[in-house]
Amino acid sequence: MVVRKLIEIDEDLCTGCGQCVTSCAEGALEIVNGKAKVVSDRFCDGLGACIGECPEGALKIVERDVAEFDEAAVKEHMTEKAKHEKRHHITGTSCPSAQPQILHTKHHAGSTRERESLLGQWPIQLMLVPETAPFLRDKELVVLADCAAVAYANLHERFLGGKAIVMGCPKFDNAQIYLKKLVGMIKNGGIKGLTVVHMEVPCCFGLQKIVEEAVSASGTMITFHEIVVGIRGDILKSQ
Repeated sequence: MVVRKLIEIDEDLCTGCGQCVTSCAEGALEIVNGKAKVVSDRFCDGLGACIGECPEGALKIVERDVAEFDEAAVKEHMTEKAKHEKRHHITGTSCPSAQPQILHTKHHAGSTRERESLLGQWPIQLMLVPETAPFLRDKELVVLADCAAVAYANLHERFLGGKAIVMGCPKFDNAQIYLKKLVGMIKNGGIKGLTVVHMEVPCCFGLQKIVEEAVSASGTMITFHEIVVGIRGDILKSQ
């Protein structure tokens, strides 16, 4: 163990956008449960190339008594990471959430009859829905990440029937406007519960964080559930 420089992450500031991950040439950072983490002290050289990539200022350099930087371990780690990406047809991009992948799905022959939509309101974009829209009252509000609407095949049956819904993208829209809207809906819209449905990709966990902050800021005891959808359309987490 030696006293040396190392990256430290403020989890309260981190939104899980993943931009620091792609700037770390040693692979020392990963998104774990929606937050950036140093996966091993041995992989972090402490130079701080990732710091300037964080839009929230969640990263800083500190000095601690930790394991020495291990260049050989980094090379082995990056080799295994490259093998994983090759197996899953992943190519490097500026954002982990935008990594192109080919998904091999089965196409089933069957009826071409269109199913009836279970959507019971309009509009659906969070930026457009008034905080006191009449269709919110006495309904479970589903806060849905844009991509989940395409990825999850049974969306209408599971998340639309008898519920109110708002959609958005925490990466490309204004998180503070989302937060303000949701606080207003919780306090004044008459909703009876919340369910947040987002994708497994790192930046999408920001939607869960916004909902958590909205519930806290509202000062109410309203409960909410989290559903995580995989890029292959399966439910990875439901609680």
